[in-house]
Amino acid sequence: MTSATHQAINAVWRIESARIVAGVAHLVRDIGLAEELAQDALVAALEYWPTRGVPDNAGAWLMATAKNRALDHLRRQKVLQGKLAQIGQDLEAQEALTVPDFVDALDAARADEIGDDLLRLIFTACHPVLSTEARVALTLKLLGGLSTHEIARAFLVAEPTVAQRIVRAKRTLGEAGVPFELPRGDALGERLGSVLEVVYLIFNEGYTATAGDDWMRPELTQEALRLGRMLAELAPEASEVHGLVALMELQASRAAARTDTAGRPVLLLEQDRNRWDPLLIRRGLAALARAEALGHGDGSYALQAAIAACHARARVAADTDWPRIVGLYERLARLAPSPVVELNRAVAVGMAQGPAAALDIVDALRGDKSLQSYQWLAAVHGDLLARLGRVGEARAAFERAAALAHNTRERELMLARAQALGDGEEP
Repeated sequence: MTSATHQAINAVWRIESARIVAGVAHLVRDIGLAEELAQDALVAALEYWPTRGVPDNAGAWLMATAKNRALDHLRRQKVLQGKLAQIGQDLEAQEALTVPDFVDALDAARADEIGDDLLRLIFTACHPVLSTEARVALTLKLLGGLSTHEIARAFLVAEPTVAQRIVRAKRTLGEAGVPFELPRGDALGERLGSVLEVVYLIFNEGYTATAGDDWMRPELTQEALRLGRMLAELAPEASEVHGLVALMELQASRAAARTDTAGRPVLLLEQDRNRWDPLLIRRGLAALARAEALGHGDGSYALQAAIAACHARARVAADTDWPRIVGLYERLARLAPSPVVELNRAVAVGMAQGPAAALDIVDALRGDKSLQSYQWLAAVHGDLLARLGRVGEARAAFERAAALAHNTRERELMLARAQALGDGEEP
């Protein structure tokens, strides 16, 4: 297999895998089985594309192949069991259907009031029969196409732990016979929180990739934005849905300015704000206003969106309202305390009150076990030390951050910051 073909297959699979799993799950009503059938389609691509070439519409080829595998499975089940019980509640009365009839019925089912298999897949993976950790890990795997390593990095937990969660989650869903459907009524509210968490983690993986050669994976940020906007339509009175949408819109508005022409990261304070997307900023501010009107801005996502809005409203970095950002992080820390929130608060304190005040916060965080392998803790530490003139310590901190980074661009950024400090010690 040529390198180009292999790269094409990897790229198509990363972008299309969630849609393929969701489309097949609509047929077989079993997430674990749907993923297996989707993987069968990937194997077929690995067999055929190197000799026959990559199809013009590679995603459609994979989807059609996976669905053919699904129909073959359903035919076998029909022969073995005399009916098509596996295809779900909406087709239970269709036992005598031929395969063409079945496909027609499937098309009709897709024309319902929601009609989005990806959204069905999220809510199925976030079913209450699973623990919160399992819901998030499974949905990231299926919807975001993330590896277990990437999910582990997002949660600051061991990779084998995440792998076990995913395996157990799929088994639990199958054993419990969880339907492939969208919840209604009270069940929607109960399951919405974990869905929002998953959508934002998918967005974050696209916004700053944990691994690989590229700092951003725009297809994931766009997918998360699409899902977030759909959720806002599904639950228009849920303030935190609008808060999440606002946060993602405002952060996504910076995308064009977050890398230079060579693809190297450009940090927030150094970005050309003329390259920020004004349409996304307007959309984000409108969604934030909606969230604040519904929930008084007291939700976790609304607070984070309010912080992002402070940056969006500043025409230049020097105009940023850092005291307000510190106050918002303090509110967020009371509502949803975490070491990462505290680290972000330290950055804001450093800008509002000076590096010495922030260093006290960071020094306390350096003893937190969950942040021992978090490269941004070391990077923030290095930045504060550099601003205090402690050049040798700062350089060591940036080198440690580079060693911890799994993303090539992040590693290069940290090393460049270390090298920029020179070889000499501070006076």
